[in-house]
Amino acid sequence: MVSILASPLSLLYCATSISKKLCKKYNPQIPVISIGNLTVGGSGKTPLLIALAKEYEDVAVILRGYKRHSKGLVQVSKYGQILTDIATSGDEAMLLAKSLPHASVYVCEDRVKAIKTAIADGAKTIFLDDAFHHCIKKFDIVIDTNPPNPLCLPAGPYRLPRFFIKFADALVQEGRDFWRKVTIKNPTQKMVLLTAIANPQRLDLYLPKNIKKYHFEDHHYFSAQELEQIWQKEQPTSFLVTSKDLVKLEKFNYPLSLLDLEIEVSQELRKKVEKYIKDSVDAKKDTNSSNTP
Repeated sequence: MVSILASPLSLLYCATSISKKLCKKYNPQIPVISIGNLTVGGSGKTPLLIALAKEYEDVAVILRGYKRHSKGLVQVSKYGQILTDIATSGDEAMLLAKSLPHASVYVCEDRVKAIKTAIADGAKTIFLDDAFHHCIKKFDIVIDTNPPNPLCLPAGPYRLPRFFIKFADALVQEGRDFWRKVTIKNPTQKMVLLTAIANPQRLDLYLPKNIKKYHFEDHHYFSAQELEQIWQKEQPTSFLVTSKDLVKLEKFNYPLSLLDLEIEVSQELRKKVEKYIKDSVDAKKDTNSSNTP
């Protein structure tokens, strides 16, 4: 019933999204790879980006910095050196900065502005987190979760109509093109799950039986008071957290166990990215040669 009532708003949302997608594209003149999806919620964009970007040198990573306590362009890291705090960067940007010590990470609502800055700083390859809907010439990797509700927001989960998947350069699915490998680091006898990610139920497959779970809104910033309340109530031996939550919780003085996630990427997808980067670099060399007197 809620979906039916919200359908007119969904049509308006779709129309607005389409108008933003159908625009003149900015050409950065260097390889730009976007990892995105058509829907809201967690689909594995950030860990897939980490798995792909760690293979390359002189890399910049750019994302919006959702739920950060800042605005505008902020450089979060420079080749592993952290330049700001997590409130300014947001949790996903800080996770990327700490996971990619050979890369520089930027947050900015204006992706084109951030790309120009990264290129001026020496980036040779750029990875964009969640930029499928942006008007930028790039290689679009789109994670297809194919939810049963086909409607756009707010009646459904789609940010663009589903037919936009035909514009993806690589349409990928978990279990076919990439796989999660999860292990628990520093396990203790009585762990309590504490997490603020989208779709936290996807963690259940990797959790010990009968573990107590506390789910918070995606990107939630934990307070000392709520952590202490849970600790006193449950009396655990450690909090079990994801890497995304770890960057927000490590400043508190609680024992932490980590649900460590690694992504295995198919050779086919890696080859597609490698070919795009090589073709982009070769095309730029040809252009430079033809412009040389």
